[in-house]
Amino acid sequence: MHTLADLRAGKLAGSKRLDLSCGLTQFPDEIFSLSESLEVLNLSDNQLSDLPTDLHRLKHLKILFCSNNLFTRLPAALGHCDELFFVGFKACRIGDVPPESLPPRLRALVLTDNCIESLPDELGLCVHLQKLMLAGNRLQSLPASLAACHRLELVRIASNDIRQLPQWLLQMPSLAWLAFAGNPLNDIHTEEPIRQISWSRLTLHQVLGEGASGVIQQGQWLDDQGVAEKVAVKLYKGHVTSDGSPLNEMAACMAAGQHAHLIPVEGEVFGHPENARGLVMQLISPRFRVLARPPSLDSCTRDLYNATRLSRDIVLRMAAGIASACRHLHARGINHGDLYAHNILWAENGESLLGDFGAAAFYPDEETGRALERIEVRAFGILLGEMLACCDACDSEIATLRELQQACVQPQVLKRPNFAELEQALRCL
Repeated sequence: MHTLADLRAGKLAGSKRLDLSCGLTQFPDEIFSLSESLEVLNLSDNQLSDLPTDLHRLKHLKILFCSNNLFTRLPAALGHCDELFFVGFKACRIGDVPPESLPPRLRALVLTDNCIESLPDELGLCVHLQKLMLAGNRLQSLPASLAACHRLELVRIASNDIRQLPQWLLQMPSLAWLAFAGNPLNDIHTEEPIRQISWSRLTLHQVLGEGASGVIQQGQWLDDQGVAEKVAVKLYKGHVTSDGSPLNEMAACMAAGQHAHLIPVEGEVFGHPENARGLVMQLISPRFRVLARPPSLDSCTRDLYNATRLSRDIVLRMAAGIASACRHLHARGINHGDLYAHNILWAENGESLLGDFGAAAFYPDEETGRALERIEVRAFGILLGEMLACCDACDSEIATLRELQQACVQPQVLKRPNFAELEQALRCL
């Protein structure tokens, strides 16, 4: 984190990124001293309610974060920033998104956890838009003009007041990741019984990971027979995340049931002293590791791979396993919503596990479910394409896999194969 004192003293001259969180109530004019270099500006966690009308003086500004501030209106000044493509105003008090606030090169718009009831039709003119994050607002609908945003790939509209998913949304050619839980959609999910595990029979140890929805810790569970078992315990947070409500995630995780390529759930925590909700899951062997890293600000909707190299057999085994897991989920009316390599654990022999149900949702109805499955198939096709890019095999050896991959990402949604067809095709190769 930088300081205002260093900025004023000229110590940050030439900086491409500036992070200021120091109780600001007004935009410091000294930031304009970086107009020839600044590309990323992070003013989150302050008390700002507006930005200067001449913000465009920061002529190289590409990424702007202003989350956790006091804005009630998305600043119109953004619309004059010609290079700005990533706009993040999460957890402010925004209720108004004026058309003039939309920058011409907008690729990612993050307005999670605000008070927005409607969006301008002009959003459909943002032809570069790839990522739209609107969870935790008061939206009853989306502007139909968004159908013209043919590059839109990721949409988060969970925890709003939307009563029906529009047909144009389900037909968008590039859409691959859709989160919509927590809306009054009359989903067809029915609760299934799950083992109740008393908090008194759990002992927690080191933290294994923490995300927006909760904290996962290694623990020990003393089962009903008095046998101690190593487990992972996830305790959920209560507030809205970028994907939606953690409790919706928990419901989908429990409804998913058992499958060889899903992380097994042992039961639900009850009797927590602070009434926290949680799940007890099987502890995964350390031989499993994450397949890729989440997208960067620049890659926007694409995961980042290290120098991972895969054989054709490993690609085939992982692809078949993940297709099987998705076939299982969709047969239960569950849309995963975040089918990404960064949510897949894999081992050197090609074993794979799909995790993170933060964006998962239940089908509103069977007909909508058919489209939702094919939207998720596009995400699978992108994943398969990324794995093939890491594959050491020659083109002729993976030609059939590439044909299958292309069928998954074709723009006509309902002409894509379903996961049962994909699993069968992959098992036969």
